[in-house]
Amino acid sequence: MNYYNLKENDEQVSFAGAVKQGLGKNQGLFFPEDIPALGNIEQLLALPMVERSVQVLYPFVQGDLTKAQLTEIVTDAFNFPAQIQPISENRAILELFHGPTLAFKDFGARFMARCLQTFSGDKNLTILTATSGDTGAAVAHAFHGIDNIRVVILYPKGKISLLQEKMFTTLGGNIETIAVEGDFDDCQALVKQSFDDQELKDTIGLNSANSINISRLLAQVCYYFEAVAQLYRQQGKTALQDLVFSVPSGNFGNLTAGLFAKAMGLPIKRFIAATNANDTVPRYLKTGEWSPNETVATMSNAMDVSNPNNWPRVEHMLKSGIVPEDSVSSFAIDEEQTQMTMLSLSKLGYISEPHAAVAYKALQYSASDDEFGVFLGTAHPAKFKDVVESILGQPIGLPKELADCATETILSSEQSTEFSALRKYLLDKA
Repeated sequence: MNYYNLKENDEQVSFAGAVKQGLGKNQGLFFPEDIPALGNIEQLLALPMVERSVQVLYPFVQGDLTKAQLTEIVTDAFNFPAQIQPISENRAILELFHGPTLAFKDFGARFMARCLQTFSGDKNLTILTATSGDTGAAVAHAFHGIDNIRVVILYPKGKISLLQEKMFTTLGGNIETIAVEGDFDDCQALVKQSFDDQELKDTIGLNSANSINISRLLAQVCYYFEAVAQLYRQQGKTALQDLVFSVPSGNFGNLTAGLFAKAMGLPIKRFIAATNANDTVPRYLKTGEWSPNETVATMSNAMDVSNPNNWPRVEHMLKSGIVPEDSVSSFAIDEEQTQMTMLSLSKLGYISEPHAAVAYKALQYSASDDEFGVFLGTAHPAKFKDVVESILGQPIGLPKELADCATETILSSEQSTEFSALRKYLLDKA
């Protein structure tokens, strides 16, 4: 299958080209020429996750990967579960934090790493990515120890939790981390500027592992199918009616993947894009005016994004009729509501971190009693240990993955938001 640039439609590349290139001309996002509709969804849902995921993904990679290669990649990348946990009679959470870095980004980062290894051979590459919290760890662990791939991760200094930071800044080796004296949007802007510098791209073999990379998004499609498959096994055909997903949204890659799944025929009625105080999308859907404000720091820091990179893909699907325009609504949840929702979930017997709480609150606002609502748990509560413990007034333990890095030394360098400084760093260390 070919992929075209949403800004420069005449630029078309293969799946391998889109993975290796990351961004198109004029910072355009790649989009598949076709989103295939899958037949016999119930038969597909009855399959094990890896086997089902190969069937879901193969149309997108055909011509660049054989089915045997894809099966090997998926088997290796998706070697941990996504789990539906009931909250009440008609509400459940999809836990996506059972991978090696305890965040949903593990699905996309591991899939991308294995695709890129297959496509790059022995060629030296530099992965440059920005993180608002969880992408950094997932990318770092997915690529750590790969000899010909250098990884440089930008993150906003002082604006992610210490345990989030420790998970990707303590590895060393081929993983380099930079604390930028700005916010996530500043980090994201530096990545985009780097891709506009052709000399820099050619010299260091530049690529990005943000959710702008199409391989990341395609991997995430698979856990929506897994969620519906689990509900189907538990509830039968009734699970395929009036199903609503509430997605904690920062850069909007997670929502984009869900819309891909819907376009392929997965019976999802609609999506709720839940944001924190960084409410560009809720305001846009209400007023039609795209007006990002300055990014606000919140306790749900992975969603502290005012100018989400993936929104052009979402809007393209809505405006072009790939999915109905009423497929997406959006709500902004403030800090007080987030805290109160974490307490409410605790009383229901579920310990939540802030991002999932934002999604659950938006679900409460939007979903009716006749709809079955699933909200996404994108990170383990222990990654926000201090915040969760202070709000709930009870201690939570550290999983081994966090305990192992908690006492390690942070190896990051620090930089301003000036592109010239980043450019010099990338070239000097090439």
